[in-house]
Parts: sequence; C-alpha cells; structure tokens
Amino acid sequence: MAGGTEAFPDLGKHCQFSGCHQLDFLPFKCQACHKVFCVEHRSCKSHECPEPEHNSRKVIICEICSTSIEITGKEDQEKMILEKHEKSGNCDPRKKKKPTCPVKRCKETLTFSNRIICKTCRLEVCLKHRFPADHACKQASSSTTPAAAAGGSWNEKFLVAFGLRNGKDCGKSGRPSSSTTPFLKAY
Repeated sequence: MAGGTEAFPDLGKHCQFSGCHQLDFLPFKCQACHKVFCVEHRSCKSHECPEPEHNSRKVIICEICSTSIEITGKEDQEKMILEKHEKSGNCDPRKKKKPTCPVKRCKETLTFSNRIICKTCRLEVCLKHRFPADHACKQASSSTTPAAAAGGSWNEKFLVAFGLRNGKDCGKSGRPSSSTTPFLKAY
C-alpha cells in the first residue's frame, strides 16, 4: 500500500497495524519492529509488537520501603525484581516514612514540589513556612548589630558601620591615623 494521495503520492504513510491502515502524514516508526504506525498505534503495547521494548525503561516503587527501582525490558520481570529487592536486605519498612516540615505543629509532608531550603538557616521547610519569620529562623532573629539597631536608611547604617571601624582600614595599616574624622559625602 503506497502512501499519500493522487496529487502527492509520496506524502504520508499508511498505518501497518492490521485493520487500521489509516493514512498518517506524521507517521511513527517503531524502534523495536521497524514498522510504521499512526498516532493511535505508535506504542508497542497498542500495536502488539512482537519484539520487546529493548530501549524502554520503567521505574517501579517498592510498596514496603518506597525505594524506586529502575527496570528495563518486559513487564514480567517486575514481580521478580521486587521479590529480589525484598530479599536483598535493602528493603526496610522504616525507610517508608516521608520527611515532614520541622516547624512546630506542622504535619506537611515534604515532597519534591513543596519543599524549600531556607537560605539563612539552611532548614528544609514546606512552602507555608518558607519565609524566615514563619519558621523562627535562628539567624534572622539574631541580627541585632548596631547597624540594624540604628534603623533608618542605608546611608545611616553605612555611617554607623564606618564609625565602628575606628580607623581600621586596610589602606591605613602602616600609617598613623589622623585625629580628624573622615569626610563622607552621600550622593
């Protein structure tokens, strides 16, 4: 069966699944049996491919310990691989417990999509407690430096910090410091 239409005979291909033979302009070629199929029959399972999916990979999750195990090949091997995993000694039911948010009274399970690591205290919390004030961040509450106590704008904090240096500038290490305070001009 040739593909295409009368006007364009080389355009598209017919599905090689028995009983379908649909003309498809974007056909799929099976990597296992090397036949051409339409979008409905492109998977090995849907066109009952006689060849196993040699490049397919699948991940199964152990129900006992929640460990993910990658398998390649036929589906018949799943039970055998899970039994082998259980007998290996690596399958521990205590591993199944998922981590939870460490904030008091929060029972949120930390998953891949709802966990965040605080940049100041490096604590892993849920998204509800992602801000330092929400999880009682240790470094955020201990920031009582004179500059923070002074409040005000950034240039006032700079002047307070500069005054605390007491002439300990790296450029003045060998020279005696002058008795006058340095002149700062804010723009």
